[in-house]
Amino acid sequence: MEEDNGETLNTNTINITPADLQPASISTPDHPLNNAFGSLNDICYELSSLQDLTCRGSWKTILDKVARARTQSLLSKPHEHLIYLSYNTIALTKLRRFSDAVTELDSLENGIDNVIYTYENYPHHYPNRYGSMAPFSLRWLYAELPSRVGNRQETLDRFYILLHFVREKTKTTKDSSGMSDDIWKKREGLVINSIISHHLSHKEFGVCLDLIKDLIKRDSSPTARAVLISKLGYIQMQLGDLEGAKGSFGIVEGISTEETVEMKNLVNRNKALMFMVGKDYVSAVREYQECIDRDDSDVVAINNKALCLMYLRDLSDSIKVLESALERVPTAALNETFVLYEVLDALQKRKAPISPTNKF
Repeated sequence: MEEDNGETLNTNTINITPADLQPASISTPDHPLNNAFGSLNDICYELSSLQDLTCRGSWKTILDKVARARTQSLLSKPHEHLIYLSYNTIALTKLRRFSDAVTELDSLENGIDNVIYTYENYPHHYPNRYGSMAPFSLRWLYAELPSRVGNRQETLDRFYILLHFVREKTKTTKDSSGMSDDIWKKREGLVINSIISHHLSHKEFGVCLDLIKDLIKRDSSPTARAVLISKLGYIQMQLGDLEGAKGSFGIVEGISTEETVEMKNLVNRNKALMFMVGKDYVSAVREYQECIDRDDSDVVAINNKALCLMYLRDLSDSIKVLESALERVPTAALNETFVLYEVLDALQKRKAPISPTNKF
C-alpha cells in the first residue's frame, strides 16, 4: 500500500484500484521506506498476500486476515497498523458495509492528519524519516465514506481539503525520474472527478463545468485531454446541451490519433452514449460490442451494453452479457447481474398467476 511521506512523498487511485494499494517503495526510488526494505513483506506483515487478495476481490478473506493480525498482535510498527486499517476499510466498503467502514475510520484519533500518524513521532522506528504515514487510498476513503451514511456535506468538505493537499504535493514533491509528479497529477484528477460526481448527483452543473474545464487546462497530454473532454461531454449531456456534447465528442475524435485500444474504445463509448440519448439502443449495442471485441474487460462497455439490451426488453441476453463478463472479470458486473436476476425473478412471478388463466 502506498504511503505518504512529507518531502519526497510518492504515491499513486473510482477509482481506488490495486495500483493505489502498492507500497510506495516499489513505485519510486525516493520514498523513505524504500532504502530500508527489499520486498512487500519487508514493508508490512504479509503485505503481498493482502495485495493478492485485493486483486482477486476476496474482501471477506481480507477482513479475516486483518482481524487475525490484530488479535494475535502480529503488527509491530505504527505504519503497519495504518496499512491494515486501510485494507480493512476498503474491504468493508467493497462489501457495502458503509457504517462499519466509517466506524473503522473513526478509530483514527482526531482525524487522519493527527501528528501520531507521522514518521517523526516514532524516531526509534523511523530515524531520519518524516511526513504522514497515511496511504492515499485511506485519505480518499476518509473523504468519500461520510456520503455513504448520509453526510454529503462532510464528504465535500473533506474532498476539497484533500484537493488542496494533493495540489500542494504537485508543487513540492519532485524526484529525479519525474514519476512522483505524474502520480500526484493523476491523484488530482481522481479527487476532482470524485468532487464532480458528488456535485452532479445534486445537479450542481455549474461547479462541475468549472472544475472539469480547469482540469483540462492543467493537463496537456493528448490521452488525458481526450478523457477529460469526454467527461465534459457527459456533463453537457446531463445539462441537456446535446449539441455541446456532440461538439466535445467530435474534439475527442480529432485528438484521438493514437491507435490504442483505450482511445478507440473511448470514441466508441462516446458515440454509444449519443445513440442512447436518442433511444437508438440497437446502434448503441453495436458500438459497445466493438469495444468488447477489442477489450473483453471493458466494464463500462459491458455494463452499458447490458443496460441497452434491458431497454430493448431483451432481459435474458442482458443477463448473458453480464454472466459472460463475470467469467472473464470476476466481480466486474456482480452487482448488476444480481439486480437483473431479481428483475427476471420478479417478472416470472408476475407471469405465474396469469398462465393458468390463459388456459381457460
